[in-house]
Amino acid sequence: MTTLTVTSKGQVTLRKDILAHLGVHPGQKIDVDKLPDGRLEMKAAPPAERVGDISDLFGIFKTPDGPRLTIEEIDEAIQRGWAGQR
Repeated sequence: MTTLTVTSKGQVTLRKDILAHLGVHPGQKIDVDKLPDGRLEMKAAPPAERVGDISDLFGIFKTPDGPRLTIEEIDEAIQRGWAGQR
């Protein structure tokens, strides 16, 4: 059993071994359920839908055997796509 201390602000810091047991990393959230007998149940919250960064898109259209498009060809394809939706 682990004993934790409550601060004057009502906060409790979970130790690294507890976070590791929950599988929680910095920035992640924890769900806490209040049980009727005064106990709490904690578990790692399911990850929220992540908004990625631009590096997640690198290579998304790359195919091993496919043609490489120039910037001009990509711009032309974009213009044709927009024109086709009007």
